[in-house]
Parts: sequence; structure tokens; C-alpha cells
Amino acid sequence: MAVNLEKELTHKPLKEEIYDALHRQIIAGKYTPGDWLRQDDIATQMGVSMTPVREALDLLVSTGLAERVPYRGVRVREMSAKDIADAYGLRLILEALTAREAAMHITPEQISNLEKIMAEMKKHVKLNEMPQERQLSREFHSVIAEASGNSLLIKLYAVVANAFPDWLLYEAVFRNPELLASSVAQTYEEHTAIIDAIIKGDAEKAAQNSIEHVLDSGKWLEEYLNIPAELLREKEELAIFMNRKSK
Repeated sequence: MAVNLEKELTHKPLKEEIYDALHRQIIAGKYTPGDWLRQDDIATQMGVSMTPVREALDLLVSTGLAERVPYRGVRVREMSAKDIADAYGLRLILEALTAREAAMHITPEQISNLEKIMAEMKKHVKLNEMPQERQLSREFHSVIAEASGNSLLIKLYAVVANAFPDWLLYEAVFRNPELLASSVAQTYEEHTAIIDAIIKGDAEKAAQNSIEHVLDSGKWLEEYLNIPAELLREKEELAIFMNRKSK
């Protein structure tokens, strides 16, 4: 798949610039599961040497967004139903945990960042704007994770978030455009509820709102990605049990 990456570069170390650009393109659906990330093509498109591209691909693999196939190269990770259910279960647990911690440790600057992201998301409500909305949603949850102040939890959350196939869920909207308005409105309402609880310092409510938000993704996994219901229910029961025990 031909992807223009040169304009994606920012001002970080080169390998991180390339990693960020590829990460954005994958989350936006420009690369899909199974697509090969060819070093020479990426280097040519970005006007860089092969070394930082190879290092960027190593970062993608280490964060779980891509996989290295022996003697073939690196491709966007393909996931089995079990892989997706496992990522869903961990996402349920970690969203609750990061929200609970964020409610106790978030800074005024991080609150401001969340509010800016929400304001920006409100602008992207059209079908052709879903890649931007998807990236903003990812940034929203990442800021909450960062607000936990727990460096290990932040790293773990990033790996799990990368493993969760939210880009496939957004593709369901493209196949079923009649879902767009209700989906965008529901996401905005759920994000607002999470922020409100965090700002109030209500750790339990923030955790509960976060779980309910991810549970809605579970419905989409079942209906549009055909993930077996029994796999999802098992993960949900465990996550809800763990959230109760942590109170």
C-alpha cells in the first residue's frame, strides 16, 4: 500500500519520528493488518537511510503494533480471535486502573490537554474524518495513562493499546455509515463522563466509567469482528471482578 509518510515527520530523533509517523498511519487505517512495512519503500518515501527505518520498525514490533516474520520482514500485526479477546480483557483492566490513578494524580496541564483533545474531537464528525477522530481518541486515553504518574503502567498500557484492534472497529463504521452519528455521540459522552470523574477526583467513578466505555467496544468486537461471545464474556467477568477487588 502506497503511503505518503514524508509530511508526517516532526522534530524528534529520526527513528522516533519514523516510528510516530508509521504508528499514526497504522492507527488511521492507512496500513491494515497483514500489510508489509518495507524498509526500502519507507526509506525512499521519507528520504532517509535504512538504519533509522529499521530501528523504527524494531520499536513498532516491541510495542506490539507490528510483528517480525523470519526471512520475510515486518508487517502490521495480524490477530486471532483469542489475541483480540486477550487484548480486550487487558484493556478493560488497564483502562480502569489508569483512570483510577489519574483521578488521584492528574495535573492541571493534563486536564487542559484532555479538554483540548475533546474540543478537537467534536470537530471531526464526518465519515472521512474518522482517521483523525481515531488518533485523537488514542491520544485521549494515552493522556489519562500518563496522568497516572506510574511509568511502568504507562508502558504496559501502550503495549496493550497497540494490541487492541481499534482501527478494525472504525472500519465497521465505513462499512455501516448509518452508525456514524450515534457512534461519535456515544464516544463523546463516554469520554466526557470519564473526564468529569477524573477532575472531581472520584477514582471509583472514573474506573467504572472507563470500564463501561471499553465494554461498548466489546459489543462491536462481537457484532462486527465476529469475536466469540464466550471469549469476551470471560474477559469481562474477570475485569469487573478485579475492579471490585481493587476498591
